[in-house]
Amino acid sequence: MSSNEIRIDERYISFKNINCFENACCVIDNMLRVLENPKNMNIYWKKIVPMIPKAYYTRNQKDDEKEAVLYLVCSNSFYLDELFEKANDEQGLKALSVCELECC
Repeated sequence: MSSNEIRIDERYISFKNINCFENACCVIDNMLRVLENPKNMNIYWKKIVPMIPKAYYTRNQKDDEKEAVLYLVCSNSFYLDELFEKANDEQGLKALSVCELECC
């Protein structure tokens, strides 16, 4: 084995100690906070909010075996970015950036 080859047991080492579930929950926390302002709510978000998985509300990663919380965030990252930009919400943008860079 050459020094450049990655061993099977090291393949996902870059994700070690990264809690993608909590990163995604943090993004949803910010999304829901921004959406409390009626001017930020629209038909798109009215359809997305009910899609938030139960695991987000229980905050139990074991309830999220299929990583639905992370999937919801990653698959809507463009729209979340737009939401946070329009609301001029730095906290939401930062949470989304961390989640995207570390997990999506």
